[in-house]
Amino acid sequence: MSREFEVLKSHSLKAESSFARPVQILPDRVKLDDFALSVLTDFTKVSLVLARPTLTLEVANSKMIRYGVRSLIVLNSADHVAGLLTASDILGEKPMRYLQSMGGTYADIMVRDIMTPQHELEVMKFEDVAKADVGQIIATLKKSGKQHGLVVTEGADEKQTLCGIFSLTHIAKLLGTPLDTVFAEIEAVVVRSI
Repeated sequence: MSREFEVLKSHSLKAESSFARPVQILPDRVKLDDFALSVLTDFTKVSLVLARPTLTLEVANSKMIRYGVRSLIVLNSADHVAGLLTASDILGEKPMRYLQSMGGTYADIMVRDIMTPQHELEVMKFEDVAKADVGQIIATLKKSGKQHGLVVTEGADEKQTLCGIFSLTHIAKLLGTPLDTVFAEIEAVVVRSI
């Protein structure tokens, strides 16, 4: 016995239509001894905001503002991680130093000119992060002098896959405490434990 299937009605896609994006639900507040994963921006749960090396800084900055992020993962033409561009890179001294050494105007600067390239990026392994707490992540980022910490998984073939990022600004917001106060609390704990 053969069943007949009714054809659904088709509709035109309206101009300026958007698309669904995954959403990661984060807690309203965290404490220093909460699990580190509670403050990780997990790329399996949220869309990664990307840039290409040839994007201009002006466009990259606009992209960060539009998506409400303070960093962009930079991909090469093979979709491998080429580097990381942060708001601090764009708004700090890097553009001015680049112009002083290379000449040109701000509009000429591309992401590749001031990003932190892949070979200079340090990462944390997911297996370590999964056992850590928020305080350990803050201490690690503070020691590295970085605002952001990348997290990777590693396969049996030792190839790494970027799976998340920590942001000190984001963590401070979830703690409900200014970063300077958080750093002081972390240092006090480290000194007491020595």
